Amino acid sequence: MFKVRDISLATQGVHMIEWAERNMPVLMRVRSEFREAKPLAGVRVGAVLHVTKETAVLVRTLVAGGADVWLAASNPLSTQDEVAAALAAEGIKVFAWRGETESEYFWCIERVASSKPDVVIDDGADLHVFLHEKAPDIASRVTGGTEETTTGVVRLRALENSGELKYPVIAVNDSKTKYLFDNRYGTGQSTLDGIMRATNVLIAGKIVVVAGYGWVGRGIALRARGLGARVVVTEVDPVKALEAVMDGFEVMPMSRAARIGDIFITATGNVDVVRAEHMLSMKDGAILANAGHFNVEISVSDIESIAASKRTVRANVVEYLLPNGRRLYLLAEGRLVNLVAAEGHPSEVMDLSFANQALAVKYLVENRGRISVRIHKLPEDIDSTIARMKLESMGIEIDALTDKQIEYLKSWK
Repeated sequence: MFKVRDISLATQGVHMIEWAERNMPVLMRVRSEFREAKPLAGVRVGAVLHVTKETAVLVRTLVAGGADVWLAASNPLSTQDEVAAALAAEGIKVFAWRGETESEYFWCIERVASSKPDVVIDDGADLHVFLHEKAPDIASRVTGGTEETTTGVVRLRALENSGELKYPVIAVNDSKTKYLFDNRYGTGQSTLDGIMRATNVLIAGKIVVVAGYGWVGRGIALRARGLGARVVVTEVDPVKALEAVMDGFEVMPMSRAARIGDIFITATGNVDVVRAEHMLSMKDGAILANAGHFNVEISVSDIESIAASKRTVRANVVEYLLPNGRRLYLLAEGRLVNLVAAEGHPSEVMDLSFANQALAVKYLVENRGRISVRIHKLPEDIDSTIARMKLESMGIEIDALTDKQIEYLKSWK
C-alpha cells in the first residue's frame, strides 16, 4: 500500500539512501542495537516528515527495531521522489510525491492517521493537529508522539496550554543535540545552499537580511557572513536583538532593512514577516527566501496582489514585476528554500536529529502509560549519549571528571 510518483525510481533512491547512511554513523549504531533488541516490535509508527534520504535512514532504523511505519510528507515540495519510491519498494506504506496540491497533501496525512498509529512522529505538527481535530478517537489511543521542529513545538504548546493535548509528546526540537546543530549548522548551510542553487548569485558583498535570530536565524546569519555577506538582522525580541548586536550584526526594523537588502531570508515561525509595505520599498532585483516551516512568513498573497505581472525565470524562481517598475524574485513559492531548491540538511547533522527521534520513540514505548500528558524533553542522559556517540564516530576523545572533581562540584563549601 503506497502512493508515490514513480516506483521505477526506486533503484536511484536506494543509492541516495545508502549515501546518507555512510554519513549517519550514530543512527546506524542505533539501528544495529534496534535490530538485535527489537524494542519496537508490534508498534505502528505514523510519521509526517520531509521524505528525504535522511528520513529514509530513520525509517529503516525504526523498521529494524520491529516497527510498522506509515509515512507522508510534511511539505508538498520537499519529497525526493526517488527516496519515496525506494521506501515503497521496501514495503513501507508511504504516501508522498513532490508537487502535491493542498488537498493531496492532507489526503496523504489522513492516510497515515487512518493507520491508527501507536506512536506519532511529526515535523510541523500537521499530523498531531489532524489527529486532535479530525480523529480524536484515534488520538485518544496514541501512546505518545514526537515533534521535530520549532514551529511544531509552538503549536503543540498552544494545544497543551488549552488543555486539549491527548497524549504525551517529546519535543525532539528541544534536545541540545538537535537545536544546537540541526537548527543552527544544518539550516544555516542548507538555506544558503538552496538560495545559491536557485539563483547562482554571488553572496559575497550582498546585504543579506535575516528575519529572526533564534537558532535557525543565528545559523543563517553566521553562514551568510562566512560567505562574505553584509548581514542585517531584524527581531521583535529585545534579548535576541541584543545578542545579534553583540555577535557583530547590524540590527534594525524590517521597514528600514527592506530599503537596503539584496537577499531576504525569513526564519521566525510567524506570519506576514515580509509584507506588501516592505516589498514596495525594496530594491529592484531583491530576492525573497523563506527558511521557516510554513509558507506564511513572506506574504505570498501580498506579492501576488501588488504585482503587475509574474513569470518563472528559473527553476524555483518567480519574478514579480511591481507597478513601480522594480522586480522581486520569490524563491520556492515562499516554502522552505533549503528543501525545495536544494536537498535539505546534510546527512551528518540529521544523524543527530534522527538519532533523537529513534530513541524518543523507543523511550515512549518503553515508558508506555507512565508519562504524563504534556510536552516533554528527551532525558538529558540520552542527549549526552547521542553527543558522545557522534564524537566517537569522529574519532574525538574528551576528558572525564575525576572522583575528586565530582565531589568538589557536589559540595557547597
